[in-house]
Amino acid sequence: MDSRAFRRFRRNKGALGGLVLVVAVTVLGLAGPWLAPYDPVEQFTDALLLHNGLPAGPGIEPGHWLGGDVLARDELSRLLSGARVSMLVAYLATALAVLIGVTLGLVSGYVGGRLDTFLMRVVDVVLSMPFLLIAIVMQRVWDAPGIWTICVVLGVLSWTTLARITRAKTMEARELDYIQAARALGLRHVRILARHVLPNVMGPIIAIATILVARMIIAESALSFLGLGVRPPTASWGSMLNDSQSLLLGVPRLTLYPAVLISMAVFGFNLFGEGLRDAFDPKD
Repeated sequence: MDSRAFRRFRRNKGALGGLVLVVAVTVLGLAGPWLAPYDPVEQFTDALLLHNGLPAGPGIEPGHWLGGDVLARDELSRLLSGARVSMLVAYLATALAVLIGVTLGLVSGYVGGRLDTFLMRVVDVVLSMPFLLIAIVMQRVWDAPGIWTICVVLGVLSWTTLARITRAKTMEARELDYIQAARALGLRHVRILARHVLPNVMGPIIAIATILVARMIIAESALSFLGLGVRPPTASWGSMLNDSQSLLLGVPRLTLYPAVLISMAVFGFNLFGEGLRDAFDPKD
């Protein structure tokens, strides 16, 4: 980020607030399993299950600050452990989408011609794929899809916007005088792309990738809520929403806790990403 972009970002209070939320949920994802007071899959039937069959609430049992869930597991421990899964999937899937989208966008915009036309048709094909249908097929192919499988599916279906933006910015950058001079001097195309074109398109890429993390959090939560994501007893915020739906009216706190964390993470990444976009491209 150049000095002018940094100053524009620093003056954006919403973007700074988003950055604070992004750092908070990222730290929570990194340190959550070590901060968890109990094993997230351990059941405390005697302590966290009341006589009427409902889970104990916050403060009823000493040491269990947020009470228990439907299976008498410590709710705080599962929230902290689930933060790692949700954030890991979001970051890894975004990294894969950035790798695919930026690579294809650079090649398409720089080379042009028939290759550009072919790659843009590939983008159209990927955009036409129904996300939920692909997720259901994935669940049928793999009886128990792991975190890596979910990351690959989300990443492969989410790179198209990055490819289009990168292509457009690359087509602008390749006409710059110093890049034309580098081509005239016979520098290798890979070197021109890596050292001259890519730095010109990094700003929009970073901004879009940040917003894409928020979409990945929502996508992972939706998959887990529908039973198509990580498998029990692994905790993620989406799977906790799925577990709590049977007691939505009786014990709404079990739905509220993961929902608040998901909303906080998505809100933070959206604010941060919008702030980066405005800082890199104030005309937008």
